[in-house]
Amino acid sequence: MGLERRLLYRSGFWEIARPRHPLTAGHILIRLSDPSTEFAQASASDWLFCHNLVRAALHDVLGSTRCAVMFAHRWHPLGSAIGEPVAESSTPTFHFFGRWDGETTTPGLQLSLPAHRRFGEPDHDLEATDAAIREALQRRRPEVAVSSLPGARTAVEPSSDVGPLVRAVETGPRRTVIEPVRSVASVGDILPAELLAMGSVLAGLPMTGGLSGFSCVALESETTGTPLRVHALGRSAAEDVNPMEDLLRSPEVSLALL
Repeated sequence: MGLERRLLYRSGFWEIARPRHPLTAGHILIRLSDPSTEFAQASASDWLFCHNLVRAALHDVLGSTRCAVMFAHRWHPLGSAIGEPVAESSTPTFHFFGRWDGETTTPGLQLSLPAHRRFGEPDHDLEATDAAIREALQRRRPEVAVSSLPGARTAVEPSSDVGPLVRAVETGPRRTVIEPVRSVASVGDILPAELLAMGSVLAGLPMTGGLSGFSCVALESETTGTPLRVHALGRSAAEDVNPMEDLLRSPEVSLALL
């Protein structure tokens, strides 16, 4: 695709785009239009709108039925970037991977390779796909906007005075799992207040032992009763072992990405 990022849709705070180096046909970016924008109620609501819009469009065009979201917090992938997409810029960016039966390659397969060995998707194959996705985004926009209104939600927006909205559990050295306290199985079911609370917990994780940031994976399980989880792995340029390699091999993550 050369050096150009292909814009598919621009919302109030975020833009939906094809990355410069798409790993699969379902690899889409949701990135801030203005890097200085604060992550607050309005931008969190707009992020959820964009997520739901991408999800609907990929279902229409590719038959995508599930997804995983990856992002970095205060961290830029280095070297071979095993286990994570390469950074395109310092702008806050979320990598959305739509999944469907019959896909020719998977995010996990691509991410398990060093960045320079990933073959990705040819540009000529994606041109027609992106044209169809752009059309689906525009067609789905009114529908998703209405379903995202507070009155259309089945859950009541929680109040900050009823207790914590999310919990964080250390599951290993430099490894934390963040999840909503409320039973939430899908990213699309998260409420803006919960998304903000998850962001606040992530921002408050201790930067000790030489950590410089975190690699994060948000996963939806296909197992009934298993909640949505965000895995946050502490990263350092001086680390001896890349924790993303172990995470990719774990049963929960491998099922979602491989």
